[in-house]
Parts: sequence; structure tokens; C-alpha cells
Amino acid sequence: MIKTLLRHIGQYRTAAILTPVFIMLEVIMDVLIPYVTSWLIDDGINARHLPNVYRYGGLMLIMAFASLAMGILGGRFVAKSSTGFAANLRKSMYRNIQRFAFSDIDKYSTSGLVTRMTTDVNNLQNAFQMILRTSIRAPFSMIFSIVMCFVISPRMSLIFIIATVVLSVILTFIIKRVSATFTKVFKQYDVLNSAVQENVSAIRVVKAFVREDYENQKFELAARGLYNLYVKAERLMAVNHPVMNMVVYGCIIAISWFGAQFVVGGQLTTGQLTSLFTYVMNILMSLMMLSMIFVQITMSAASGKRVVEVINEVPDIVNPEQADTEIADGRIDFNHVSFAYKGGSGEYALYDIDLHIAAGETIGVIGGTGSGKSSLINLISRLYDTTRGSVAVGGKDVRTLDLTTLRNNVAVVLQKNVLFSGTILENLRWGNPDATLEQCREACRIACADEFIQQMPDGYNTRLEQGGTNVSGGQRQRLCIARALLKKPLVLVLDDSTSACDNATDAAIREALRNDVPAMTRIIIAQRISSLKDCDRILVMDGGRVNGWDTHENLLKNNKIYQEICAIQDEDGGDFDDPQNRKEDAQ
Repeated sequence: MIKTLLRHIGQYRTAAILTPVFIMLEVIMDVLIPYVTSWLIDDGINARHLPNVYRYGGLMLIMAFASLAMGILGGRFVAKSSTGFAANLRKSMYRNIQRFAFSDIDKYSTSGLVTRMTTDVNNLQNAFQMILRTSIRAPFSMIFSIVMCFVISPRMSLIFIIATVVLSVILTFIIKRVSATFTKVFKQYDVLNSAVQENVSAIRVVKAFVREDYENQKFELAARGLYNLYVKAERLMAVNHPVMNMVVYGCIIAISWFGAQFVVGGQLTTGQLTSLFTYVMNILMSLMMLSMIFVQITMSAASGKRVVEVINEVPDIVNPEQADTEIADGRIDFNHVSFAYKGGSGEYALYDIDLHIAAGETIGVIGGTGSGKSSLINLISRLYDTTRGSVAVGGKDVRTLDLTTLRNNVAVVLQKNVLFSGTILENLRWGNPDATLEQCREACRIACADEFIQQMPDGYNTRLEQGGTNVSGGQRQRLCIARALLKKPLVLVLDDSTSACDNATDAAIREALRNDVPAMTRIIIAQRISSLKDCDRILVMDGGRVNGWDTHENLLKNNKIYQEICAIQDEDGGDFDDPQNRKEDAQ
């Protein structure tokens, strides 16, 4: 873990090295100033010698300004190196997350990844800053102060040694108890972030169902869990300060008592006693800072493990060595494919699927919820890898193909249509960054999106809000289809991607796809028979298995599940979006 974290200091290594150098020089100045103070008191003030007062006072002023300059430079370099370190960690995490397969994303919750990139990295940044600055300053300040105490009075220095041992034992006990609690704290952050993320992303549903009180209770439960863990940790850490005060005051009383006797006996001067008071505060404050460092490191150790886990995660799906970058056509073959989700129950979502689809065919897929439709099509673009068997595109196993080539040639419009904040044109060009306006218009014409775009005030320059919330569900679906078409893929997969469109629009999209891109293989997942009956063949899925694989007419004659679906939809008067059905219902 440490090696991985240190590697991310990167280009800020020089600043990280210079920080302790300037901090060390600052500590030396701070430690020498009390010693010069003793000269000022003994040889200047007590001796009533004004030139010595000026001389030592001037020397102290120079040392104070030098200490200030060193502190400013040290602070500047530590800020640069710590923020740069955090930036490199976030970049590395984000870059690796972009390489994650769907199975890797299933392993880490979205809220967990957000927590790791924010809270955990902030903890590491603070720890790094504290290590560079305080962990250099505190021990060296303590060591130099103890050395100076021995120089002034070895007998009085025993007081500091005893105090240091007592504090060290107490701090070790506190840190050991706090460490386990902070590990639980960051897991609770994931729970809290998950509650917030779900609520914000689904705020319209929450309000539509008047579930604000329920969501408040859920958030309160997560926040209360975090509160309880923090209180437990802080309760232990709160002991730190009073113990420190007790030891400090004990040392001051002991020094006052024994120091007064030594001064009266002539074994110690007034200036030296004054310096000892300063050094005892330096020593004990250094111990306090060290305790803070250990607590911060304890917190950051848990964060470090979580961050490094993401950075070092090897994606389940990676580009093969000597990857094939050529795909001849849109032929698709499922060769006895079985598939199970790694993070699931271990049961197969697909069982022995053996299908062969010719290039340019239009294939319909239908089945109940959980029948394996989406799992099946996710294997084509290698969003997941098969557990058994193989999937081939253009006659080549997808595991041998370059991922960029494969996914550029297999365009998938998923059930959850996602648009990004920006203009319509910017969203369309996700499919092809170099697409011209005319190419975008042509793709939108095929997807039946051009008409409603032209009616918008700014046309293709109309700005979409995050998630495309300022357009309807059907409009979002059509924009996503147009975006996929701009890739000019060999295979287009529509995963229930016209469910929010009315029957007329759905039919128009299918007709345009058939007429304008006939060579493209089209796989259409839908729940409406009307969306599939014109397909060359229809796949009926049930429980992860192939239940039927034939034309609409033959399935209607021979397949029980398909017959039941048709009967139910006929009973309900077809699709509710059909204008004719709505007219009949009104009558």
C-alpha cells in the first residue's frame, strides 16, 4: 500500500523533499531562541548590561524572522506537494474506474467509489501534509529541546523524560482503541453517500410518491450510525487533551519547585530556568502533535487501503494482447453460452445459449422480467465475459477483439437512457466526435428525433440539463438511438429503447432502420409484440434459457409463452400508446 501511495507523489517529489528541509531549519531557529533568551536575561537584564540586551535582542529578532521565512517556505511546499499528491490519486483512481468492466462496477457501489475519491483522498491529503510538516517538526523539536535541557541542567531533564514516557504509554493506548473505530467510520460514509445519491437522483419519484418522510428517516438512520461511530472515537480521543494538560502542569510545578531551589543554591540561573520552562512546553506540545499525527495516520490507513484497492484493481475485462482490430460484418454467434454474475448468488443467469444470427438480420427478443434478455445482449459488446462458451462477432471471438473496435461496431442503447449536461449536438457527438451537423441530422431523422429538435428554440444547440431532464422520456430514447447510429456500427442493440415512444413513432424508427441501414444487424428487446412481429426472427427467453426461436407467425402457432403474451396484449387492447386503442377506450 505504502509503495503505491508514494508512487503518486510523482512530479511533486521536489516540493515534498524541500518541505522537511525548511521545517528542520525552522525548528533549529525555534529551539535556539530560548537559549539566546537565557543569555539575554543573565548577561543582559540581570547584569544591567544594555549592549548585551541589544546584541542578544537583535540576534533573537534575526532568528525569529529566519524562522518565519523557513515556516512560510515549508508551508508553501507542503501545500503544493500534498494537493498534488491528492490530485494524482484521484486521477489514477478515475482512470482505472474508466477501465472497469460492468462486473467491477458491480463489486464497488457507486457511492463507495465517490467516498473513496472524496473523503478518503482528503484524509490521505491531510495525513500526507501532516507527515511532511508536523512529523518532522514534532520529533525534532522534542529531541532538540531535550538536548538543550540536558545542556542547561541534566538533573532537571529527568522530569521531561518521565513525562514523555507517561504520555507515550497513554497515547499508545488511545490510538490502539481509536484505530478499529475509524475503519468502521469510512464504511458508514459509503452507506450515508448511498442514501444521498439515491434520493437526489430519484427526487422526482420521491416527490411523486410523497416519500420525503421515509427518505428523511433513511438518511437519519445512516447519519445517526456515522454520528455514533464518531462519538465513540472522539470520546477516546478527548482523553488526550486533559492528560496532556495534567502532564504539562505537573512538569511546570516540578520545574518551579526544583528550579527555584537550584537558582537559590546557585546551580541554575534565572535565564536558564526561564529557558527550561520554554523547552518543557516545546517537548510536551511536540508530544501532543505526535499524538495527532498517529490519530491522523490511523484514520488514513483505512482510507489508504480503500484508495489503493481501487487503483490496483485489475479489471475483469482487458484488451487482449495482439488484439484483432478488424470485424468483417455484423454476424453474431452464441456458442453454448452460460453466464453467472460474479457478485450474485452464483446461479446462472443464462444457460447453454446456442444462437446464430446472420449479418443484416433484425432479431427480436422478448421474455419476462429476469429472463436474461439484458444479460444476453451485454455479452455481445463484452460488457461482461461469458462464464462458459463463447460469443463471436463477425466470426471472431469477442475476447480476441480490440475493445474499442468491438464497442464502436456494436452500439448498445441500454434501458437506462443517459444524456449529459450540454447541447443536443454535444450529446450526439458522443457517438462520433467528428460528426458534421448534417450527419447528426441524418441520424436524428432515422431515430425520428429531428422533428422535435427543430421545434426547440435553439434547435441542435438547445442545452440539455444533467440526465436530460428537460426532455421527455421518449425524446431521450430517440436522442440515444441517434447517438448510437452516429457510430455507424455493424450491430445495433436496442434494449427496450423505444418503450417510452408511441406505436407510430416506434414503427417509424424500425422502418427507417430497415430501409436506411439494411446491412446493419439489429437486435430489438421489447415487451410489445407490435415492436417485434416484423423481425426476421424472434427469440423468446424464459429463466435464462431459449424457449422459442422462430418467426412471429411460427411462434404464434407453436410457442406457449409467446401465445400467452400475445393473448394478454390483445386482451388489454394492445399497447396503451396506440392512438387507436386510446380512441376506443374513450368511446
